[in-house]
Amino acid sequence: MTDRKPVYSDAENMIEQLREENRILREQLEEAKAANEAKEVFLSNMSHDIRTPMNAIVGMTALARKYIDEKSRVEDALNKIETASGHLLNLINDVLDMSQINSGRLKLAENEFSLSDLLHDIITIIQPQMEKKHHNWTFELGEIGAERFIGDSLRLRQIFVNIISNAVKYTDDGGNIRIGITEQMPEKGAGPDDICHLVFRCTDNGIGMSEEFLARVFEPFERVHNSTVSKIEGTGLGMSIVRKIVDAMQGGIEITSRQGSGTDVVITIPLRYEEEKVNTSALEKSRILVLESDSRMQETYRRYFEEYKIRYTIVSSAASALSELTQAGVGNDPFHAVLIGKDENDGSIFEIASYLKDSFPELVRILVSADHWPEIEYRALRSGIQHFIPTPFFRKSLLNGINDALLEQDSQTGGHGQAATPDLQGRHILLAEDNLINTEIAREILESTGASVDTAENGRIAADLYLASGESWYDLILMDIQMPVMDGYEACRLIRHAGRSDSDTIAIYAMTANTFAEDISKARQAGMNGHIAKPIDIQTLMHVLRHI
Repeated sequence: MTDRKPVYSDAENMIEQLREENRILREQLEEAKAANEAKEVFLSNMSHDIRTPMNAIVGMTALARKYIDEKSRVEDALNKIETASGHLLNLINDVLDMSQINSGRLKLAENEFSLSDLLHDIITIIQPQMEKKHHNWTFELGEIGAERFIGDSLRLRQIFVNIISNAVKYTDDGGNIRIGITEQMPEKGAGPDDICHLVFRCTDNGIGMSEEFLARVFEPFERVHNSTVSKIEGTGLGMSIVRKIVDAMQGGIEITSRQGSGTDVVITIPLRYEEEKVNTSALEKSRILVLESDSRMQETYRRYFEEYKIRYTIVSSAASALSELTQAGVGNDPFHAVLIGKDENDGSIFEIASYLKDSFPELVRILVSADHWPEIEYRALRSGIQHFIPTPFFRKSLLNGINDALLEQDSQTGGHGQAATPDLQGRHILLAEDNLINTEIAREILESTGASVDTAENGRIAADLYLASGESWYDLILMDIQMPVMDGYEACRLIRHAGRSDSDTIAIYAMTANTFAEDISKARQAGMNGHIAKPIDIQTLMHVLRHI
C-alpha cells in the first residue's frame, strides 16, 4: 500500500504561506502609506518654508523700490533680502542633495585641505547664529596630530555645520553648546599608516529628542512635531543627508538624547592625512611679540614656541605691547613680528595695528583671529595689518604662517597683503555666459576692478574669441557650463588643445550652478583651474581675480 501525504497538510501549508504573503503585503502597504504621509508633510513644510523667504524677498524688493531715495531703508531691505535669499538657497540645496543621494549619484571629492581652515570656516558660519541666540558656546581642540588631509572638505563642512545648526535651532536662548574636535592617530601595525580618525562632537542642553523620534531621526522628511519647534524652519532632510554622507565616507555617527535634557552627537570619519613639515628658517632668527589676553591662547603659544625654541614675549594689553617694543628698541634687541589677538581692555585691533604701523613700520603685523577675513579685509589692510592667521590654529599652521610672513615682509604681493578689490586696469577677461541677467551681473562686478570684459553667449563663441585674440591677450576666462551650441567643458578642452603658448597657462574657471562634487571634478578633468559657484560668491570671485 502506497503512503499518501494527507491532503489537509498541503492545505495548511498553503494557508500559512498565504498568511505570510498577506503579512508582507500589509507591511509594504503600511510602509508605502507612511512614505506618502511623510512626503505630504514634507511638501506642506516646503510650501510654507519656501514661501516665507520668497515673501520676504518680494516684499523687501517692493519696499526698496518705494523708498529708493532713502539709503538707510534701502540698505535694510537689501540686508533682509540677502538673509532670506541665503535661507531659500539652503532649502533648495537640501532638496537637490537628497535627490542626488537617492539617485546614487553621490560622489566624494579627493582634495587636499587644511583642518585649521575647515574649522575656521565652520566657526565663521555658525558663530552669528549662536550669538543671535546668546548661546554660551565653546570650541575645544583635543589631541591633533595631522593637520592636512585628503578628502571632501565641502561635505565634511556640510556635516558639521548641519549638526551644530541643529544644536543652535533646538537650544533655547542662553543655552550651552560645546563643540569638540580630536584625532585618533593610527598605531603602528594596526592599519594603514596614512589613515587617522577625525572625531567631531557636539553637545547641547536643548530640548532633546524622545526615544521614539530618535529611532527615526535619520529618515527623510522627519521633523519633531510639537509647539516648541513648530516655528523652526527646515526640510526634515538634514540628518538623513548627514547620515548618508557619513556612510559614504565609511564613518560612524552616534546620537544620545533625552527629551528636555539635550543632545550629544559624535561623528567619526576616517581620512587620509599628509605629513606636513614645519618651516622655521625665518622664525629661528626672529623675535616674536604676542598680544593676547586669552589665557588658553597664551598657553597654546607658549607650548608651540617653546617646542621649537622660538624667542617670544606675550603681553595682554596694547599698552604693554608698546612698552615691550620701546624697550626692545632701546636695548637693540628688536621684535621682528607682532601677533595681534585680543586686548584685555577691548581695544580695537584696527586702531592698535594702525598705531604700530606708524610707530614701528618695520614690524611685521599679523592678525590672529576667528573673524571672516573677507568681511574685515578692507579695514584690516587700511590699518596696516599685513598677514592673517585664522583661528583655531595648530602647531604647523601657526608656525608656517608666521615664517611665511617673515619671509614675505619685503613683498607687497601674495597672501593677504593685497587690496580687497584688485586693480585690474589693462587686464582682459573673457566671460562665457548664456543668461543675459547673469552676464549683466558678472560684467558689473568684473568691470568694477577696471578690467576689460568680453562676453560670449556659448562655448563655441568663447573658444573662437580666444583663438582670434593675440597670445596672452586674455588674463582670465570665466566659463559657464550649461550653454547651447558648446558647453563649458568642451570649450575649455578646445582652448587647452589649441597649441598656443598660453593654451596651458591661461586661467580658466568654471562659474556655474553645477556645484556637486562630480561637477567640480569634471571641471578639473576638462582643464579648468577652479570652480566658482552660482549664485556668484563675490568674495570667492575677488580672491580669484587677485591672483590672475
